[in-house]
Amino acid sequence: MSAAGGGYHARVTTQSPRGFRRSHGLGNDYLIVDAASFGLPMTAARARRICDRNRGVGSDGVLVAVPAPAGCDVALRIFNPDGSEAEKSGNGVRIFAAWCFARGAASDRVLRISTPGGLVSARLLAPPSADGRGARLRVSMGRVSYAMRDLPMLLPDGEPAGPEETWIDRELELAGRRVVATCLSVGNPHAVLRAAACDAETLAALGPVVERHPQFPRRTNVQLCQVLDRRRVRALIWERGAGPTLASGSSACAVVAACARAGLVDRGVDVEVLMPGGSLAVQIDADDQLEQVGPVEVICDGVIADDLWASLVGED
Repeated sequence: MSAAGGGYHARVTTQSPRGFRRSHGLGNDYLIVDAASFGLPMTAARARRICDRNRGVGSDGVLVAVPAPAGCDVALRIFNPDGSEAEKSGNGVRIFAAWCFARGAASDRVLRISTPGGLVSARLLAPPSADGRGARLRVSMGRVSYAMRDLPMLLPDGEPAGPEETWIDRELELAGRRVVATCLSVGNPHAVLRAAACDAETLAALGPVVERHPQFPRRTNVQLCQVLDRRRVRALIWERGAGPTLASGSSACAVVAACARAGLVDRGVDVEVLMPGGSLAVQIDADDQLEQVGPVEVICDGVIADDLWASLVGED
């Protein structure tokens, strides 16, 4: 591996075969690879091996740059550490956008990014500074949906929900206990548990059970939260396909959306979401449109060595 540098004033060259960049947003780290030059198509098995922190490179996921459809500047696929694919990731989108700006995307205009969870846009607010602080970006995440169909989420009897059906502050029945959840989509599914204790023990107990609850056919991200005041919320995150995570942009958006829906935080202003890895500023407007502002720091550029590469070639 070689340390990454050069900032946004020095154009980063196209990645070499087997090449990757590793970056993080508040400790939530991703590897970025370019499908055009990497040398192998990304699969679930390859993503699992690459993300393995003992036998692979190690990360909370892999962002794969793919050809952009009409009307978009760039596009990506998002792989979780368990090999599943995510529709959208707030930190992932910021990290990917920072990489695109570093590779020469015009930093004076909005970057339109196609994700499996819909179109998002990113703007570079500040490039990396000389004193080592990372880039800062604003990402428009789209409109939150509370329709169960959009998560998707089934009714308790396993039947599909109707077009108007929502799950707002309703009891979600688990084995041996009940929790109150607000379930919503910001392009990917979330279950926000406002009434549960916001501590690591509760997250470890509820996170995996709610993630795989039978009402979520594609599983769900899970958040515990504690409202501190109308401009600050504390959150702990269980990320679908990854487990406990230091930070998550889409989860921060989901927490603010659920709290705004309950009238606990203000709309039209930045709400600070405090997570173990740091804080993000999230704003939700009267039309439920979401924006997040946060940092991205580059960790390194690297090339996968022969031994790991040989094992990836053998994976499906």
